[in-house]
Amino acid sequence: MKVVLVSGAVALLVSLLGTPMFIRLLVRRNYGQFIRQDGPTAHFTKRGTPTMGGVVIIAATVLGWLATIPVTGRIPTASEFLLIFLMVGMGLVGFLDDFIKISRQRSLGLSPMGKIIGQGVVGIVFSVLVLQFENSRGVTPASTAISFTRDTNFDLAFAGAGIGIALFVVWANFLITAWTNAVNLTDGLDGLATGVSLFVFGAYLFVSIWQYNQNCAWRPIAESACYETRDPLGLAIIAAAIVGACFGFLWWNGSPAQIFMGDTGSLALGGALAGISILTRTEILAAIIGGLFVLIVVSDVIQIGFFKMTGKRVFKMAPLHHHFELSGWGEVTIVIRFWIIAGLFVAAGLGLFYGEWIVS
Repeated sequence: MKVVLVSGAVALLVSLLGTPMFIRLLVRRNYGQFIRQDGPTAHFTKRGTPTMGGVVIIAATVLGWLATIPVTGRIPTASEFLLIFLMVGMGLVGFLDDFIKISRQRSLGLSPMGKIIGQGVVGIVFSVLVLQFENSRGVTPASTAISFTRDTNFDLAFAGAGIGIALFVVWANFLITAWTNAVNLTDGLDGLATGVSLFVFGAYLFVSIWQYNQNCAWRPIAESACYETRDPLGLAIIAAAIVGACFGFLWWNGSPAQIFMGDTGSLALGGALAGISILTRTEILAAIIGGLFVLIVVSDVIQIGFFKMTGKRVFKMAPLHHHFELSGWGEVTIVIRFWIIAGLFVAAGLGLFYGEWIVS
């Protein structure tokens, strides 16, 4: 597993050392964060804090991944290229959104339609390509079957291959949109989204390594007791790089944050989470592993839905972390307790993943 350690270590160093240099660049160019006027008043002091820190997270991840090539002489797999494409592509959409906010001195970036088109193009290309590139065993990076801890018997191709591909594209883009929005909504307090991402991608590092060790290609056991995925080691390498990148970035993003990840980082991490859940065949399990992200989204949906139906609010403010802010909780207290909740969700998800293997 030396290759996994190399990936994580390089990404950590790039992020830890590269972030302060990026902060100085942003400060010189006056690229600072705008704060929504209807948000908690305590956030007004954060106005002008450098944003677009997701650039460092993406760069550190990619460099950590690339560093493993000369070290081991290995050839990157199709799954790796596709996951990196989705992460960088979503990050580019977020970067455009952040850059427009800064350059035009406003709190709104890309138009909703512009975001939808950008995310849609990247998501559709990804979802079509992941059903290609069969390996020697005829396994593609993803499949049209809905997955929990592995592919289930519910296959979207039940009505034919063509319809199955179309349904899978819709399903994959739903996941991509859901996870990018979830991470974006969570990125509202110093270090919150970064810390939760550490937990979640750390879990996927474990999942990928486990799938690699229990791969059906060389495990002389019943098929139900092994994991048939396309490139688990490659996915573990990228997961390790993301963990390292987030660790280094959190040093500067923790309260009081010297830089925010912005939409550049939240969309990139959300895209990576959607991609790795699809490629590891754990699409539904991801909702448990990333349960804190789901909780944040649900709080927002409840607030909007209840307000439209009754004209009243369930929370003082949504997403959920802002409700606790307005209830008098300190920012650091909220972040730490949400990290604990995120850790519990991760533990539950990994328990289900491991438990399913034991049962089988």
